[in-house]
Amino acid sequence: MAKESVKARQRKREKIVLKYAKKRKFLKDSKNYELLQKLPRNASPVRLKNRCSITGRCRGYMRKFGISRIVFRDMVSQGLIPGVKKASW
Repeated sequence: MAKESVKARQRKREKIVLKYAKKRKFLKDSKNYELLQKLPRNASPVRLKNRCSITGRCRGYMRKFGISRIVFRDMVSQGLIPGVKKASW
């Protein structure tokens, strides 16, 4: 599990990206790169990282479900994700 500080930092970045999204789009469309550079670094969506919503793990992230592969496997075996079941052959 990721440290709480890492998860908090990610949540903070997500809020900042949403806050500056319109302003960034306007500045990019008007090609005003000098003012774009004055915005906070964390306002760029490139700095966001996909993290598991439960554990905060960044590796093995499944976009469709928003969780890591380990949490996904546990939830599927418990039957918490509808329409998905463990494969057997």
